[in-house]
Amino acid sequence: MGIEQSLWNAANQLRANSKLKASEYASPVLGLIFLKFADYKFTLLEKEFSSQPSKKRKISKEDYLAKGAMYLNDKARFKYLLQLPEGENIGQRVNEGMKLIENDNPDLRDTLPKIYTKLSNSLLVELLRLVDNISKDIEGDAFGKIYEYFLGKFAMSEGRRGGEFFTPTSLVKLIVEIIEPYEGRIYDPACGSGGMFVQSARFVKEHKSNPLKKISIYGQEKEEDTVRLNKMNLAVHGLTGDIKQGITYYEDLHNSINKFDYVMANPPFNVKEVDKEKIKDDPRFSLGLPSADNANYLWIQIFYSSLKKNGRAGFVMANSASDATGSEMEIRKKLILSNVVDVIISIGTNFFYTVTLPCTLWFFDKSKIRKNKILFVDARKIFTQIDSAHREFSSKQVELISNIVKIYKNKSIENTHNSSGEILRYFPNKKYRNIKNLCKLISLEEIEKKNWSLSPAEYIEFENKKEDSNNFLQDLNNNSKELNKLNKEAEILEKKINSDIDKIIK
Repeated sequence: MGIEQSLWNAANQLRANSKLKASEYASPVLGLIFLKFADYKFTLLEKEFSSQPSKKRKISKEDYLAKGAMYLNDKARFKYLLQLPEGENIGQRVNEGMKLIENDNPDLRDTLPKIYTKLSNSLLVELLRLVDNISKDIEGDAFGKIYEYFLGKFAMSEGRRGGEFFTPTSLVKLIVEIIEPYEGRIYDPACGSGGMFVQSARFVKEHKSNPLKKISIYGQEKEEDTVRLNKMNLAVHGLTGDIKQGITYYEDLHNSINKFDYVMANPPFNVKEVDKEKIKDDPRFSLGLPSADNANYLWIQIFYSSLKKNGRAGFVMANSASDATGSEMEIRKKLILSNVVDVIISIGTNFFYTVTLPCTLWFFDKSKIRKNKILFVDARKIFTQIDSAHREFSSKQVELISNIVKIYKNKSIENTHNSSGEILRYFPNKKYRNIKNLCKLISLEEIEKKNWSLSPAEYIEFENKKEDSNNFLQDLNNNSKELNKLNKEAEILEKKINSDIDKIIK
């Protein structure tokens, strides 16, 4: 069992015994992981400064900030909080510590949680001890992995709200691997907790560069709490970014038109009741406003309009957008004819924590090599089952799918996760060819015949359609079993509550 899972199991056990909801518990736990990370970085620099030849002046806050670390007041140190006597109001002391960090580190102002008085002293002491168990010799990046792991687990336990701030990591990694954000400005106008930024930085680091020097991060998010999660996530990964709060349909807070090298996002699907009157003159929607009460094609135009002339975009989109009719089809037709749509990938069911539906990944490239053609990939049969209701891509599967795109673009394939053997079976000469059930390169003439559909199912041949139907029915059956189980648990809980009420009345 990895350290992330061990910590989660222990933290979740504490929550179960405290009767707190996941939503009440997530922010303070993530805040303590953040605090432990800040203390770790501060301690490393403290040792470095003390080992240097004596200086005439005293080491100051500015010395720490100059090294890219957070400065910590003595009363914001993890050790100080751990050693507080039991009679102290520990929640109040932790809140004060968080305020001190914000005061000393302007980038974090109004970011850190200060709700620790909602937790009992005993629970908070146990949480502090638990987080302190993170090894003293751990690598800095491991804190980021722990933070991400907890974000994912909280997203899963929070249901619908969790899906609003967290995109499954393997989908994010696939988008990043295909976009290849080596250098430049990255924008996510629906940035949630910042997964696209974190994985982009990791990509840069894996390719032997410093993300702080190579990429600049810009984001917009409507929820204030999620903006805070995002900023903490960036800080734990040693990153900084310009993250603004605002409703992206109505507010273009980064003046985004033609500004970004890369755009990556997982926008909310099928949003209704956007006020079209407010955006009728917005230059971001130059391809036209959809008449349907659905924001999918507003998001798609936001991504498109934000790209520089050589920019690339990758985003998650509802399957229904691929072949929507009427005004949405007209906007899609304009995008296709502009030769910006590069790759479309079909993703199977059960990748998201909140919905079982499949989705599609769209990729734009304003300087695409293969004009008048679009690559379609069907990745629905590529997945790793992680539990009865959830799937993900393994690192090897991410590399395999992204290598298909690399071969299509005449680029060198990667083999960090040993996918080259499988890729060379499909493409023995490292030259692209259509593969039945997997990928097909389609001309714009063929797409026009299909009413400008961007659904991979319209173009990729299936070896066994019956098997595909059986897989769908199996997924449906599994979901029904899961729902029945939850219903039974709810019935048992309801009986217990009624029984308790009867006892109280008597």
